[in-house]
Amino acid sequence: MKNGFFLTAMAVSIMAVSCQEKVKVDPLEGGTEIKNDSVIVYEEYSGTEPTTPEETEFYEPKVPVVKPGAMGAPPSDAIVLFDGTSLDNWISSVDSTAAQWHLNKDGSMTVNDKTGNIQTKQNFGDVQLHIEWKSPLPVQLEGQHRANSGIFLDGIYEVQVLDQNDNPTYVNGQVGSIYKQHVPLAMASVPTGEWNTYDIIYHAPEFNVDGGKIKSGDITVIHNGVLVQDHVEIKGTTPYIGWPKNPPHGKGPLLLQDHGDDSRVSYRNIWVREL
Repeated sequence: MKNGFFLTAMAVSIMAVSCQEKVKVDPLEGGTEIKNDSVIVYEEYSGTEPTTPEETEFYEPKVPVVKPGAMGAPPSDAIVLFDGTSLDNWISSVDSTAAQWHLNKDGSMTVNDKTGNIQTKQNFGDVQLHIEWKSPLPVQLEGQHRANSGIFLDGIYEVQVLDQNDNPTYVNGQVGSIYKQHVPLAMASVPTGEWNTYDIIYHAPEFNVDGGKIKSGDITVIHNGVLVQDHVEIKGTTPYIGWPKNPPHGKGPLLLQDHGDDSRVSYRNIWVREL
């Protein structure tokens, strides 16, 4: 740990420390005495140092038990949005009628070109999302027109889907990007025609009563087991042209894009856990 700090995932309150004050930290590697112009210590770890292990142990609140799914199946507390049997959880983004994408015999669905985007009937806020997608064979077109689709959180923040194999494009629009905002840390696609997985953690932005953004949202993306977006800030909408905008909103749908150019991207095994 470069700075000698040991951080926890607990929600904590903090208090400022004078720049003249020395703070002793006790990370796993051993204590380090530091002096800094801006030192943060955690209020719950101030005061008299514990002298027994029991003083730093607690047993409430109880952690809920979730049964993991076997071999990629959803966990016990997941909301299954698509299991291959129907499109009942989805509607057209164009006119809210029944989704018109192709339902395939292998338990997937495929973009029905030029019928428009589809979205969930249910709205979500913070979620863990699992989704699998596949680009078609034979290879279709080039650049941004090759198997282009997108997964939109709250209906407006896009994680890019694209066949990137031997197919260069602008890096803030390539597969795994937060479109036009964040370049992925790696390109982790499987060969064209095989199934990719995205595991996405999304925290929605927050707005005040006047519609001003008071806290940015963030997205983490794991692509085929590889971290490609690490808790990145959502700076606003993800438009093709123009700067990100920040319209106030509450919960919104999960949206899948029909890019309108014979993309023929397929999706399967879609589920979320509300956070």
